[in-house]
Amino acid sequence: MKELERDLGLPSVLAISIGAMIGSGIFILPALALEIAGPAVVLAYLLAGLLVVPAALSKSEMATAMPEAGGTYIYIERGMGPLLGTIAGVGTWFSLSFKGALALVGGVPYLLLLFDLPLQPVALGLATILILVNLVGAKQTGRLQLVIVVVMLAALGWFAAGSAPSVQSANFAGFFDSGVGGLLAATGLVFVSYAGVTKVASIAEEVENPGRNIPLGILGSLVFTTILYVAIVTVLVGITDPGSVAGSLTPVAVAAEVTLGQAGVVAVILAAILALVSTANAGILSSSRYPFAMSRDKLAPPSLSTVSERFGTPVTSITLTGAVLLALIAFVPILEIAKLASAFQIMVFALINLAVVAFREGETAYDPEFTSPLYPWIQIFGAVTGALLLTQMGTVALVGAAVITLGSIVWYLGYVRPRVRRDGVATDAIRRQVGRDALTDVEGEADEKPHTVLVALTKAVGDDRERSLVAMAADVVRPHDGRVVVVRFDEIPDQAPLTESATVQSAADLSFETRVEALASEFDVAIEADEIVSHDTKHAIVNFAESHGVDAIIAEHEPLRLRSRLLGDPVDWVVRHATCDVLLVDNVGYDAPERIVLSGDGSPYDSRAVSVAEALATANDGYLSLWHPNGDDGDTSKYRRTMEDYQSELTELLDVPVRAESVRTDGGRPADPDVLVRVGADHRLRAAPFDDRPTLPSPGCTTVTVYPEATRRPSIARRLLERLVF
Repeated sequence: MKELERDLGLPSVLAISIGAMIGSGIFILPALALEIAGPAVVLAYLLAGLLVVPAALSKSEMATAMPEAGGTYIYIERGMGPLLGTIAGVGTWFSLSFKGALALVGGVPYLLLLFDLPLQPVALGLATILILVNLVGAKQTGRLQLVIVVVMLAALGWFAAGSAPSVQSANFAGFFDSGVGGLLAATGLVFVSYAGVTKVASIAEEVENPGRNIPLGILGSLVFTTILYVAIVTVLVGITDPGSVAGSLTPVAVAAEVTLGQAGVVAVILAAILALVSTANAGILSSSRYPFAMSRDKLAPPSLSTVSERFGTPVTSITLTGAVLLALIAFVPILEIAKLASAFQIMVFALINLAVVAFREGETAYDPEFTSPLYPWIQIFGAVTGALLLTQMGTVALVGAAVITLGSIVWYLGYVRPRVRRDGVATDAIRRQVGRDALTDVEGEADEKPHTVLVALTKAVGDDRERSLVAMAADVVRPHDGRVVVVRFDEIPDQAPLTESATVQSAADLSFETRVEALASEFDVAIEADEIVSHDTKHAIVNFAESHGVDAIIAEHEPLRLRSRLLGDPVDWVVRHATCDVLLVDNVGYDAPERIVLSGDGSPYDSRAVSVAEALATANDGYLSLWHPNGDDGDTSKYRRTMEDYQSELTELLDVPVRAESVRTDGGRPADPDVLVRVGADHRLRAAPFDDRPTLPSPGCTTVTVYPEATRRPSIARRLLERLVF
């Protein structure tokens, strides 16, 4: 794959970053912000600049670790995974295109002060010229940007210096009349003035000495632009009568006319046109790199990563971006859409801060040349304040950002997911933490193994199957010198009264008690036998377990009968209402099993299932085999390493020999085990999203399905998290 040429030095980097910011933020937005906050608009610009610092530091760090084309997309995709990377890439690409179009349309009113020209054709002509310049090459783009910024800053400097002596303190009266709410609303609006500060990271692959030039370019341009914004807005407010600028399409020109006359107006018009053109130019340059980078990662069609042999630029990507820009200028009310895109920019800045945390805390190799100070507090501050500013953008802006997000998700599900299997470092870090929590639960089981187990017999199962259930219960309680209670539950119709005659023991009942109690000496465990008669077996089982302090119920699993299908599965009712663990057994025999399999679905094993499997293996001098689905190409390398580490740590915790085996979900598997232990489905997640985890094949042996007591189950939030990251 061809690489982009590194030919942008520090002057070009500073010019691109400054030029990307000094545009609508100074020539258009002050008039709108004045209507919201009054003279406090000066403080709003300063506050917005300070709130951008966390994202600037975070992006500087990640850009020196990954100096690749794509900027925001690269960092969020690598840190948070392909889904959020797709959202960031598509959303930022659109929002930068929106802002570029706004800059061109917003610059034309200044031009109309000198010439009587149609707005839309002029904007389309300027856009076409900039697209052609970008197609020619990045070096030419950087040089043009440098010239534009120098001329623009000279004109703005003359305006500020020439107007400063005319500032009147009376114009700042009622500075806080709009209150904190007005200040925050204005800050949210002008925040987008600084969005261009990190645009340079999107062309990091073309920057010379990125470890030095990128941080200097980003942070230097932010400091310079913040000071410039505050100075110019202070002058603008101080030299004009209160309310005379608010709502104007050309606020700086109105202010310049007060102090500098017609010559000042001409200078400001020149600066405004150059500034807004430079903003559009930088927007085309940086936004076109998002589809380029996404294409290289297979998140977009491969044609978008094609580099021209003649010009060395991503022609297809730039052409597509230019087409979107022209369409926006021609057909869309650009100001409203730019406001919508600004809300998404704030959200992306919050994700940038979280991505740094993901990289630092993850297992992926991460070695930036520049590191953000005050980690992680500066990143947390940036994420929280970003969320706060989003609330100030209004309902329409939030809905628009949500639409962009939804469209990105649809693209991910339809195009990206079938082609890309890759994890972000945040996903892997969360996955490892979930694994550590699961191991902690296993350690906690050492002191919570069952002391009393109820073997619930709800039908005549025959002596062999009855003995198997009792033997299994004995193996479960033996480590804690517990006891087994074996109870036959007889159900009589509701029409028949529960009289004393119903409680008379039959010969079969006496034989049952004798037979069960004789097993106590054989299994070296205290065993009791009893019979219960009731109208409702499931209630009787739960009531008996609660009144006798039972720690676990063992019963045979029964296929659903017609009555169960119509009125509900009684097993589900027992599982939901029992105040203890429930172990349902598909019983085909239990005779000194040696190979005990603990079956999983690709996520950490449930601690209670681990405890039961370990007890059965210990009692029979056997070994434990860890089954997990073989995802083939569906599993990422990070996932496989994480699961291998988790299984290794689990092996160290257990007191029996352990083997790990992958199992195909299409029916192939290792040799049949003697007993298989698995955790039952969590009824709270039956309708959970993303519940597409593979099901292992039928094992062909006695299977124990463990349903932990409700209070011992992981929280619903943790279970949903497992669904998402495993």
